[in-house]
Amino acid sequence: MDRSTLALALEAARITGEVATPRDNNLSHIHRFLAQERQFDFGVELTRDWDYDSVFALMVERCGLRPDPDFVEGVDTISTDACIDALEKLAEAVGEVTRAGGRILFATGHPAGLLPVHMAIAQAAKAAGAVIDFRDHFIPVPEIGGDVRQINNVWTWHLHGGSPHTHLAEPMHALLDDFAARGGSAPDLVVADHGWAGAASSRGLRTIGYADCNDPALFVAEAQGRIEATIPLDDDVVPNLYAPLIDFVIERAGLN
Repeated sequence: MDRSTLALALEAARITGEVATPRDNNLSHIHRFLAQERQFDFGVELTRDWDYDSVFALMVERCGLRPDPDFVEGVDTISTDACIDALEKLAEAVGEVTRAGGRILFATGHPAGLLPVHMAIAQAAKAAGAVIDFRDHFIPVPEIGGDVRQINNVWTWHLHGGSPHTHLAEPMHALLDDFAARGGSAPDLVVADHGWAGAASSRGLRTIGYADCNDPALFVAEAQGRIEATIPLDDDVVPNLYAPLIDFVIERAGLN
């Protein structure tokens, strides 16, 4: 699939272009991230000074928000070109690690949206030679309750019989601590979103993350040099609409 075909599919599905996330929500999340509110910091450690104007400018540049600072209500945007550029970086990294027989860890805090995306790419990478570590036990997350567990090669947080949407970093920290305690090797690449990606990057792991336009944390982590690429997209459309994106990554990674 070429870039132009994917671009049309992304914009038709409102994964990029004009998206469902409202402008006022995007702007309020910048303030909440800078206040380092729980659920908005994604476990990202600030290594330089940031203020509202600098984060807003970053989101315009790397995510594609409308650049007019006086536009405070209405439909906001995500850059299709920025999304595809980052997807190409994802494909390159996944392909490189897979060909080397390396370890890739896939995880999501958005099981109703991005879980099928991670599952499809994880399965293709595993079939092509990547190591996808498996644990035959659930890993407790004492700070917030519940446990982490794999669903078809993808790690999620489980609580009260379900896998909730979460921005928290604790599930990833619990998982990585369990790996270390059992003498396992750290992953060569983490492909994740939300606090899973933020926590991995804060621990120095090679990380690529998906992020919506109201999730500034991962874009800041990328600007600080802690995340290799942040993929801007609406992270909660009907899952089957991500099929062209999945096909593009798998094809560009050489996994088919």
